[in-house]
Amino acid sequence: MLTPAPPGFDTVAVFDPAVLGPVLADHIDADGRKVTIGTLSGELHIWLQDADAASRPAVILPVDSMFDLRLDIALRLVRRLRGRRISLMPRALHLTLMQKARLIQLLHAFDLRAEGGKPRDVATEVLGATVEAALPSIEWKSSAARRKANRLIRDSAALVNGGYLRLLRGG
Repeated sequence: MLTPAPPGFDTVAVFDPAVLGPVLADHIDADGRKVTIGTLSGELHIWLQDADAASRPAVILPVDSMFDLRLDIALRLVRRLRGRRISLMPRALHLTLMQKARLIQLLHAFDLRAEGGKPRDVATEVLGATVEAALPSIEWKSSAARRKANRLIRDSAALVNGGYLRLLRGG
């Protein structure tokens, strides 16, 4: 969130969306101007609360549980506005390839479960454990694929029911 700096402050950076990347959306309404900018690391959403915020920008940072992350992003934004070439995405928000693969599995498992799928379906479609999923019930109950499928189902429900907030905080 950007607001106009109070009188007397020397602003050294003007908000120019083109400096940050391609403008994907630029909308003005009663709440101010909302700009979405495409970056290599994702979309950047900036809310200018006043028309003067672009020429004399000051950053508003709520002091909440996300303050450290917001501060890091705000510092990166100012550095970019000053012409430095740095990533706007803090390291804490970067996902490894394994984390991305796990999140994809979790979302796939959640979707299967939401459509009425059972652990055997998750084992087959998400884990690729077709052979184990076809085992008779007595053997299926003690299989590693069943334990993994149940873990995916449990973890996917936790992710969708608020656990994703941990990702946004970089944890």
